[in-house]
Amino acid sequence: MGNFLAGRVVAVTGAGRGIGRAVALAAAADGAKVVVNDYGVAVDGASPAGEVAESVVKEIQAAGGEAVAVTDDISTMAGGQRVVDTAVETYGRIDGAVCVAGILRERMLFNMTEEEWDPVIATHLKGTFTVFRAASAVMRRQRSGTLIGFTSGNHQGSVSQANYSAAKGGIISLVRSAALGLHKYGVTANAVAPVARTRMSANVPVRLAEIGEPEDVAALVVYLLSDRAAAQGVTGQVYTVAGPKIAVWAQPRELRTAYASGGWTPETIAEVLPGSVGVDPMPMLSEVAAMEEAARGSSRPNAR
Repeated sequence: MGNFLAGRVVAVTGAGRGIGRAVALAAAADGAKVVVNDYGVAVDGASPAGEVAESVVKEIQAAGGEAVAVTDDISTMAGGQRVVDTAVETYGRIDGAVCVAGILRERMLFNMTEEEWDPVIATHLKGTFTVFRAASAVMRRQRSGTLIGFTSGNHQGSVSQANYSAAKGGIISLVRSAALGLHKYGVTANAVAPVARTRMSANVPVRLAEIGEPEDVAALVVYLLSDRAAAQGVTGQVYTVAGPKIAVWAQPRELRTAYASGGWTPETIAEVLPGSVGVDPMPMLSEVAAMEEAARGSSRPNAR
């Protein structure tokens, strides 16, 4: 057992499997008391089974740590509140909230139904909000705490996961808003965009050149939850971790500007924009053709 998080209380959603489980185990191993939340659903959000959270609690306890399970659905306000209330009622405080829970329902945008859109947004984006909202109220009173959202490289866009991509982009904006709004209360907020072998990554049709294990991601999360990260001013950031690689994403900012003294018309924009403001090419566009070809062959190169 380490002591990087000694005395801290951390809640982790989606902690029954994959990255969430690795985060919960790593936080406990470094001294945190852990609230293990998992609704226990399949990748598509079906067939909830609360015992997956209980099994992780047993793992933590067997290793000498402290943990409690919460099987509520965090896509509801009551579920998110329950996660935080359990931390406070059981351990007296909450120092970290890590929102890993997520599902997938893949479909091309022009075929996507409301039933495929709503649950993905609800689990990823609203599920992060419900926990952040409840945790931030306690952290504000404590004058300390850390919020960590989980995003994905797919926030850049996705061919067949517009719902997932939109949710992940929303989480980045939510994290940045939390960082701005809670900074004066001593609360930090960051996002992690992992590349690791999980139930979700196994279905990516092209080989991920840089991919690690859930435990690699957990190490970064433990750091972000620590006093060391807060003291080093780490907030409002988006980090990728892929095996041995850690990278930080750029903050959004204007690249190039142009002005028209007499105002713009469509004709003058057509003349001026290409040579001045121009475009910022989408990195994913160059990968789309390869992804489409691999998907047609039902390739699953990242599966174990």
